Amino acid sequence: MPRLAVAALALVALAGCVSQDAFRKKEAEAEQLRKDWREEQVRRAKLQESFDQLKAQLDAMLLDVNSLREKIRADEATLAQKEAELRAAQGQTADLQALVDELSKSKKKLEAAKAELERKSAEYEQLASALRTEIDAGRIELTELRGRTTVKMKDKILFGSGSATIGKDGREALRAVADALRNVRGKTIRVEGHTDNVPTSGTTFPSNWDLSSARAIAVVRFLQEAGVDPTRVAAAGYGEWQPVAANDTPEGRSLNRRIEIILVPVEGAAPAVAAPPAQAAVKVPAAKQ
Repeated sequence: MPRLAVAALALVALAGCVSQDAFRKKEAEAEQLRKDWREEQVRRAKLQESFDQLKAQLDAMLLDVNSLREKIRADEATLAQKEAELRAAQGQTADLQALVDELSKSKKKLEAAKAELERKSAEYEQLASALRTEIDAGRIELTELRGRTTVKMKDKILFGSGSATIGKDGREALRAVADALRNVRGKTIRVEGHTDNVPTSGTTFPSNWDLSSARAIAVVRFLQEAGVDPTRVAAAGYGEWQPVAANDTPEGRSLNRRIEIILVPVEGAAPAVAAPPAQAAVKVPAAKQ
């Protein structure tokens, strides 16, 4: 074989060996790339999964944040409402406290007024002591209100039906009253006559006005004759017009038929004092009938 042919064959063989090695190398590189790509795909899938999880958590957190914001706004509104209610309640409390204070003052005033009404003067105690027998016997009632002392006597103790003449029992009761009144100073003594609403037909008096006035005058005359200062005594007849009970029952009419002897303070007068013993022994003349 010629040398030239041998050389050519050697060169061809050598070229085939080189191409096979390069191919295998490239194929190995391609396989490694495919393996790297698959691993990259797995990593990307895992990353995508992690991303999706993180995004879901973020979305949930955003929902929580929005919910918390709404709750905060609602709580702020509720807080503002509660603060307004608290201020209103504080205002009401202040008003109630002011009302309590005012009621307390009113209560003290009422208690003071009650105590003043219930407080009995020395004059009242003096009269009550002097008239104790008549009071206990039910012939006289003694009261005191705002400085006005009243001696109340039922008409049946003093007068017969339709009459203005003082009877025996009435004179005895009035004599005790006169003895007590002589020791009173600084008061005007007003004798008031009162009747029920039964007409006075069949009597000597045209009306209850006349009957009540005549009875009051009869008592004034008796007191004067018994030693009571006539300058301090007055008579008034009110007829049926100042009842203390309803006139539709016998009991009520009985209460309305009465003589009231009222002691009223005289402006600028000296305070009431007990008369000296010598004056208390004034002789009482017989009452005129």
